[in-house]
Amino acid sequence: MPLALYALTAGAFGIGVTEFVIMGLLIQVGADLHVSIPAAGLLISGYALGVVLGAPIMTIATARWPRKTALLALMAIFTVGNAACAIAPDYWTLMAARVLTAFAHGTFFGVGSVVATSLVPANKKASAIAVMFTGLTVANILGVPFGTWLGQGFGWRATFWAVTVVGVAALAVIAAFVPRDTAAPAPSKLREDLAVLGRREVLVGLLTTVLSWVGVFAVFTYIAPMLTRITGFSDAAVSPILLVFGAGLVAGNLAGGRFADRRLLPALFGSLLALAVVLGLMTFAAHNRVAMVLFVGLLGAAAFSTVPPLQMWVLEKAHGAGQSLASSFNIAAFNLGNAIGAWLGGVVIDHGLGLGAIPWVAALVPFVALLLALYSEQVVRKRRQLDCAEQAA
Repeated sequence: MPLALYALTAGAFGIGVTEFVIMGLLIQVGADLHVSIPAAGLLISGYALGVVLGAPIMTIATARWPRKTALLALMAIFTVGNAACAIAPDYWTLMAARVLTAFAHGTFFGVGSVVATSLVPANKKASAIAVMFTGLTVANILGVPFGTWLGQGFGWRATFWAVTVVGVAALAVIAAFVPRDTAAPAPSKLREDLAVLGRREVLVGLLTTVLSWVGVFAVFTYIAPMLTRITGFSDAAVSPILLVFGAGLVAGNLAGGRFADRRLLPALFGSLLALAVVLGLMTFAAHNRVAMVLFVGLLGAAAFSTVPPLQMWVLEKAHGAGQSLASSFNIAAFNLGNAIGAWLGGVVIDHGLGLGAIPWVAALVPFVALLLALYSEQVVRKRRQLDCAEQAA
C-alpha cells in the first residue's frame, strides 16, 4: 500500500478520536459548562447530525476542486473546529464548534475513499478503503482511551488541544504524500452529480448502510450497562473489555476489505449475515462473562467487516459523475444509522423489554438489510439478463 494511503489513515484517526472521545468526558464537560450529563450527551448527537448535513454540503462545495486540495481544506476545517472546541466559553459555543468539525467528517471519508481506490490496482480497492478506515478503528483502541485519560487528568480542553495537534500532523502528511495528480473528475453539471442519488441501486446501498449500523449502535450505545447490570462486571472492567471491541474493529475491517477485493457481493452478504448472527447470539452470551467478552470482540469484528464492502458497493453503483457525492452520503448513512440505533435501543428499554432484549431486536435490522441487498442484486441480475436477451434479438 502506498504512503499516501497511510496519510489518509492519519486523518481518519484524528476524526475518529474527535467523534468518540466526548463519550468518556461527559461528566467533566457537564461540570465545567454547568449543564446536565444528558445535555452534554447531546454533543454526540449534534456531531452526528453535523456529519449528515455536512456530507452533501461540503461534497458539492468542493466538487470542482482537485481531490488533494479538498482533503487539505477538510482537514483544515477539522483542525480549526477542534481548536474552537478547546477554547469554547460555553455549552452552545462548544456545540457549534462540534457541528463545524463534523462538517468535514463525511466528505473527508467520502472523497478519501475515492482517492484511496485510485491509488491501488483494481484488485486491492476494497483493501485500500479498509486501510484508510483503520485510522477510525485505531482511534477507538488507542486515541479514545488516551484522550479520556488526558481529559480526566488535565481537563477536557486538553483533549481537544491534543486532537488539534493531530489535525496539524494529518495536514502535513497529506500535503507531503497524497499525489497532486489525484484530481477531481472532469467538470460536470451539479445536476449530473446529484442525479446519482436518484439511482435506485445507490439509494438501496445507502439504506442498507443505515440499517446495518442501526443494529450495531442499538447495542454499542448501551454496552456499558449491559456489561455491568446483566453480565455482572464491575464498572472498572468496562474499559478493558471495550479494548477487545476495538481489536475486533481492526480485525474485521481488514478482513472485510480483503474478502471484498476477492468477491464483493459474497463479502457484503456474508458480513451482514455475520452481524445479524452475532447480535442475535449475544442475547444468550450476555449471561456468561467469558462468552460476553468474546462476543464484544466478535461484535466489533462483524460490525466493521461490513464497512469496506458497503462503501465499495455504493462506489460501484455510483460509477461516473457523482461518485464522491454518493461516497460521502454513504458516510452520512453510517452516522444516521448510529443515531437511529441509539434511539432504537432506548425504545426497547422504555417499552419494558429491558437491556437484555436489545441484542435480539438489533439483530433483526441488519437481517432486513441483508434481504434488501439480496433483492436489489436479484433485480439487477434480471435486468442484465433482459438487456442481453434484447441485444441478442
